[in-house]
Amino acid sequence: MNINQSTGEILRENREKKGLLLRQVAALLDIDTAILSKVERGERKATKEQIIKLADILSLNREKLLIHYLSEKIAYELVDEDVASQTLKVAEERVKYLKAHKSQ
Repeated sequence: MNINQSTGEILRENREKKGLLLRQVAALLDIDTAILSKVERGERKATKEQIIKLADILSLNREKLLIHYLSEKIAYELVDEDVASQTLKVAEERVKYLKAHKSQ
């Protein structure tokens, strides 16, 4: 997956490679065709559950697509922040802490 491609572009490209119509994939997701179209155009964000289903439908690696999707969400949230890099470092430490204490 190309880091410069949006999640929507990846989804559209792979849907078209498989020869699937928007309405076919939308039906498999149980969503309106217009919603999937907006996801592909970047006008709407898919849910995590939809991303996982789309990975399966489009025969994409679930983990790679999920990482791309989540990193895109984080990047858009931080793009205009002067402290973006520091925030990511602190967030990484926070995730480690939360995972370590989650099972307790």
